[in-house]
Amino acid sequence: MGAGHLLLQLYAGPEQADRQAAAAKAAFAQAQFARSQGLALSGAESRELLEQRRADRDAAQAALGQIEARLVQKQVRAPFAGQIGIRRVNLGQYLNPGDAVATLTALDQLYVDFAVPQQELARLKPGMQVTVTSDAFPGRSFTARVNAVEPAIGKDTRNVTVQAQLPNPGLVLRPGMYVTAALALPPREGALLVPATAIQTSAQGDSVIAIRGPHPKADGSAEIVPVQTGAHVGEAVIVTGGLRAGDVIVADGLLRVQPGAQVKVVKTVPQGGR
Repeated sequence: MGAGHLLLQLYAGPEQADRQAAAAKAAFAQAQFARSQGLALSGAESRELLEQRRADRDAAQAALGQIEARLVQKQVRAPFAGQIGIRRVNLGQYLNPGDAVATLTALDQLYVDFAVPQQELARLKPGMQVTVTSDAFPGRSFTARVNAVEPAIGKDTRNVTVQAQLPNPGLVLRPGMYVTAALALPPREGALLVPATAIQTSAQGDSVIAIRGPHPKADGSAEIVPVQTGAHVGEAVIVTGGLRAGDVIVADGLLRVQPGAQVKVVKTVPQGGR
């Protein structure tokens, strides 16, 4: 459906009749003015009468325009091109201001809203690429571009809301559909990645169990270390503070390791390996 297409016509019988009367008056006023113009040139009518005829013509045309404007208000037209949804009104139904008539949706360009941890705020820029996937289309991905970043941080989540513009080839995606958005952030130099299973979350914050001692890669004592975490990267989490490169941490069986317990690091052979 194109922009400007008539969606709904309200009953306008009285306005149509008023328009016909106003159009007749405007035509008569125009004829009177044209007649007075000719007579005024020959001196048969005064200039004052000619100006009166001009005013009568202008007033009649203004009255006609006012009625035509009311007729336009009796119509609901598509403000943009799109797909019309299910009709929500019936013929003869009385409409109140604000009543929903139908849903008009532009499907060629959609917007994807998603959240990013506040730690990544400095790296968010308009134009960054976002890969969008949906379980409605397995194995297919769509490319969007960041067009806006919310300036305020969420009070509850401490996340940043990002909006990306998404071309919709084939008009297959729909507004309101749940999708997964993957934002390609610039590389972070010196970032520490730890398995997501190594992170313990509590009321005091995030922490990991590190092995401390002269030779932590062989054995040592378990110590709870508070950490600051960032974004998830697959099955890993970026640690932005609390750990240093080379620290040895426990990734599995955290509940069985008590603070201060002696831990021995052994190499395991994958099942079926040699």
